[in-house]
Amino acid sequence: MQKFSIKDDLIAGTVVFLVAVPLCLGIALASGAPLFAGLIGGIVGGLFVSLVSKSETSITGPAAGLSAVVFGGIVQLGSYETFTLAVIFAGSFQIVFSLLRFGVLATYFPSSVVHGFMAAIGIILILKQIPHLVGFDKDVEGDFSFFQMDNENTFSELLNLSNGYQVGSLMIGLSSLLILWFLFRSKKTYTIHPFFMIIVYSLFANFLLEKLTFYPIAGTHLVNVPISNGFSDFFKFFHLPDFSQIQNPQIYSVAFVLALVASLETLLNIEAIDKLDPHKRHTPPNRELLAQGGGNIISGMLGGLPITAVIVRGSVALHAGGKTKLTSIVYGVLLAITVIFFPKFLNMIPLSALAAILIVTGYKLASLEVFKSMYKKGNNQFYPFLITIIAIVFSDLLTGFIIGLVVGFFFILRNNMKNAFQVIDEKRYNQITTRIRLSQEATFLNKPFLRNKLYELPHGSSVILDAHSAEYVDPDIIEIIKDFQETVAPEKNIDVSLVGFKDTYHVSLSLENQTVQVVTPELLKSIRPEEVLQILKDGNKRFVSGNRIEKDLLHQMNVTSEGQNPLAVVLSCMDSRTSVELVFDMGLGDLFSIRVAGNVVNPDILASIEFACKVVGTKLILVLGHTSCGAIKGACADVKIGKLPILLKKIKPVIKLEKTIKVNRTPSNDDFVNQIALLNTKKSMQDIVDQSPLLKKMILDGEVGLYGGMYDISTGEVSFSETYSPGKKK
Repeated sequence: MQKFSIKDDLIAGTVVFLVAVPLCLGIALASGAPLFAGLIGGIVGGLFVSLVSKSETSITGPAAGLSAVVFGGIVQLGSYETFTLAVIFAGSFQIVFSLLRFGVLATYFPSSVVHGFMAAIGIILILKQIPHLVGFDKDVEGDFSFFQMDNENTFSELLNLSNGYQVGSLMIGLSSLLILWFLFRSKKTYTIHPFFMIIVYSLFANFLLEKLTFYPIAGTHLVNVPISNGFSDFFKFFHLPDFSQIQNPQIYSVAFVLALVASLETLLNIEAIDKLDPHKRHTPPNRELLAQGGGNIISGMLGGLPITAVIVRGSVALHAGGKTKLTSIVYGVLLAITVIFFPKFLNMIPLSALAAILIVTGYKLASLEVFKSMYKKGNNQFYPFLITIIAIVFSDLLTGFIIGLVVGFFFILRNNMKNAFQVIDEKRYNQITTRIRLSQEATFLNKPFLRNKLYELPHGSSVILDAHSAEYVDPDIIEIIKDFQETVAPEKNIDVSLVGFKDTYHVSLSLENQTVQVVTPELLKSIRPEEVLQILKDGNKRFVSGNRIEKDLLHQMNVTSEGQNPLAVVLSCMDSRTSVELVFDMGLGDLFSIRVAGNVVNPDILASIEFACKVVGTKLILVLGHTSCGAIKGACADVKIGKLPILLKKIKPVIKLEKTIKVNRTPSNDDFVNQIALLNTKKSMQDIVDQSPLLKKMILDGEVGLYGGMYDISTGEVSFSETYSPGKKK
């Protein structure tokens, strides 16, 4: 079980707390709510939601994606106190969503869109924090929308930097960024996390600027937490719910919309933050909705903003070294303590230093490696990823994500229309057959693809429609197959075979008289030995690559019960790893197989080969040796067990012929054994010619081909290295 350091969570929680303070205040301002309401939301998220949630990585607080909904709700309900009542009911709706198991929706977010969402957050963080980095704090922290509250947009704000930067902020911001770049580039493990170092550095640097009276940072360029004049005055910051409005029907419509949007953002954010988690832990989505719902009820009761899981804070926590939910609890505790007792300390922190931390976090979310990784996954992943980024950057988080979601589902449907069928061109016996394999679900969405593939088949071709993997085939698909089978295929002389279709389709489709591919007498008579050799080579390539041809062995058995026409006779070793039908990807009735230890020749074997070639008409003889042959090792070791010496006697002469290996000529030397196996294959080929005048004449006349091969038991590959042809003496 993985052990985590409490120190890491303490430091990460402190960093998140410091970064979250201006975000909470900025989001409250952008939402048209009291500033303190944002801090209340952050405290509730850290203290309550963290304890109820089972997520180890997410951080909860006010979210920029809700600011537009909150602003509209306050305007619609007439007062913030009435709106907090809607926040309470929104939390209640979220608990109902949890009980109804709506969290399963998170599993349907396309990963390309989730990655796009994270990268877009990273880009927005960089673009939005650059002005704060140099002291141009005209727009509030936490405003993630393209069109800003200050009547500028994300890019026009950057163009205005030269008109409003602050020298002190610029110095601390750029130096903080350079320090972080150096610390992370060195890839060392630090006792104190670099983010925390930057906070301490910025406080010290600004202290020096103040003492030197050299462009000190002050006012709006620092964190700005509301400060009360006393404990009694502190409670004036709380805007409690107006329960007198409980019968106002508008409250419930606002609450329902708020619950939907907050739940969607939470599910999206936990899905995203789980992907960032280096330990790949999973957050139960329904439990998270329950925790968020309870959090919103408490936040509303205290006059706080609605809250969700927030990826910005979660990613800062992970990049600051956070490992468990203790990070979130520390963030909530520190936020509560400092807001109540030490607000003046918070108001000493330069926004430019926090901007440097957020810019580094943004870069980690949207690094070049992220784009390269998504690009390598292909267009179906990269385009939704890219469009999601563009949509979010040029609108807002929620609108952009919905656009990305629509695009992502479009590509999924588009891909499904193609991938419901796997089209394979199978070459057997020098004839190409197109196999169209249906996937588990073949629906009406796949009609255009199937119709095009079937109607593109040329005259005189052969097609197999394979439904072995299909659990459901839509009636529309059945109708297309039926029309093609009954009308188009006969007109174009296309041979159609249907395999694997369930009994429920028998009424609609003709499943009788299906073509079964076996070697026919006509094919055996017309084919040449070198063509048979190529068939064996192609079959071995399929075996090695794993792309074996589907075979209906039951039908092959029925057809070949009336007669056989094997293309080749293979003399191979009895080794259990050298089954020739598998090695050459052949079916029933395709090969004569003769197996004996050491693939040696004797009169019985010769008679069998003569029968195959002269009586049946087989066109090729293949002597197949293999690596690490036990019979060869036995001959090298001069094993004397029972009748074995009689067989090994046929191999021993080959040992003397091997001259290339001078040392370690023992069974333990694989190179020596394999070289003997190759020479033994040549000897068996020569024995066939020397000991059977019948076969010799057929070989010399070109009626039958004689070939040798070596099978590598470690790779599955057959090397066809020896050929006996007219004029070539072994």
